[in-house]
Amino acid sequence: MMKAAVISISEKGRELSLCIKKSADFIGVERFCLRSYSDFGSRCFENIGGLVTDIWDRYDALVFICASGIAVRAIAPHISSKTTDPAVVVIDEDGRFVIPVLSGHIGGANAIAVRLSELIGAQAAVTTATDIGGHFSPDSFAAANGLIITDMEAAKLVASAVLNGERIGIVSDYGFINLPEDITEDTSCKFGLYIGAEDKKPFSVTLRLVPKNVVLGIGCKRGTDFKTIDVLVRMALHNAKITMERVEKIATIDIKKDEQGLLQFCEKYGLELLTYTAQELMETEGNFSSSLFVKKVTGVDNVCERSAVKCSGGRLILRKKAANGVTVAAADRPLILDFERKIL
Repeated sequence: MMKAAVISISEKGRELSLCIKKSADFIGVERFCLRSYSDFGSRCFENIGGLVTDIWDRYDALVFICASGIAVRAIAPHISSKTTDPAVVVIDEDGRFVIPVLSGHIGGANAIAVRLSELIGAQAAVTTATDIGGHFSPDSFAAANGLIITDMEAAKLVASAVLNGERIGIVSDYGFINLPEDITEDTSCKFGLYIGAEDKKPFSVTLRLVPKNVVLGIGCKRGTDFKTIDVLVRMALHNAKITMERVEKIATIDIKKDEQGLLQFCEKYGLELLTYTAQELMETEGNFSSSLFVKKVTGVDNVCERSAVKCSGGRLILRKKAANGVTVAAADRPLILDFERKIL
């Protein structure tokens, strides 16, 4: 779930932020109220510019309840890239209009604005051209389906081609549903999408979208430090031509849930750690390498391969690699891409 900071500077804004907090089940809300108009459930601030500086990198979305000019001036020093900036949405204090200001597609500001407008009975003022015309947006499609945009310039060219009425071709290593009219499986198109992990360019202008669907299974000896884990994982992924960007989760056996080196690794890369019992791992079906010693110590004959497959529900794309008391394997989660899927 996306984390959103809802920021208000007036009494009406405070009341509206409380309404959003109570009712918006599609985002995790933390309220920030100007000290003069705060309450027990909110966090107080004195200066909106200082607040934004403090929280800019900590939330997926910033929702301002104030004049748009105030919000724009507060965020201006921090704007960097549409691929990394948080979603920014502005709501007037009367709750009449909800305006996505920044990161409408990739960050999800458009989707948040629409959902919030439905929640409070307001009008969403979405201004992006593809949304207004009801056309395919490569940014929104990628964000909703967990795909990495490898070339923002190609994404702009494809979006522009859509608005100019051109059909966009598609070649995908994964299945898909709900293909829109803008997209065709005709590979003779000038502009097109390639969805997969290979370095393919089937069109003159190819937007390559890479799935973020890799789960790493990691095992390690008790007390293994972060650096030792990091070195093996990065080396194994490099040799297998799997980018760290594609990794979405880490999986292991439950007896390693408090392993500090492993927790530090997850924290560095912003990855969730999921754990499974020895019985759950042994019941996982597949062709895995086996170690009697590991089974004697942990109760399962292979931690890394089994946990990767258990967590992903997919197939191994990197078999067990081991060094210095660490083992790692990778599996990819099966995907069905949906062109009608929404971020929220």
